[in-house]
Amino acid sequence: MNNFKFSQRSENNLKGVNANLVKVVRRALEITSVDFTVIEGVRTLARQEQLYAQGRTAPGKIVTWTMKSKHIDGNAVDLLPVTGWDNLSSFKAVSKAMFQAANELGVKIIWGADWNGNGIQEKGETDSPHFEIST
Repeated sequence: MNNFKFSQRSENNLKGVNANLVKVVRRALEITSVDFTVIEGVRTLARQEQLYAQGRTAPGKIVTWTMKSKHIDGNAVDLLPVTGWDNLSSFKAVSKAMFQAANELGVKIIWGADWNGNGIQEKGETDSPHFEIST
């Protein structure tokens, strides 16, 4: 057990998210070896449009590949290890905690760095912070 606690920002970003996914995220924080923050939960359609435009018609790098994000209906969260964006092993540690929590709670999830669920981090269109309810 660790002593990690969510910041107010993380708590706010969990508002409106699928209750089962929130339970998974909270349990993952209890068992993770790497502290993390919730950087995004529910997303408005306008926010999704803004993110989709990024790297296409707006400045920046491409950060999403769809307009049908599960963030829009509250079935996805983005989690960032406090160690930062470039620490792949920290993303893997958060993923391990998320899958352990999901298994304990009987919730099926998908990780954005392993879309096909084979346990191998994919090359190319990966989204390491992203976790969503599997339907």
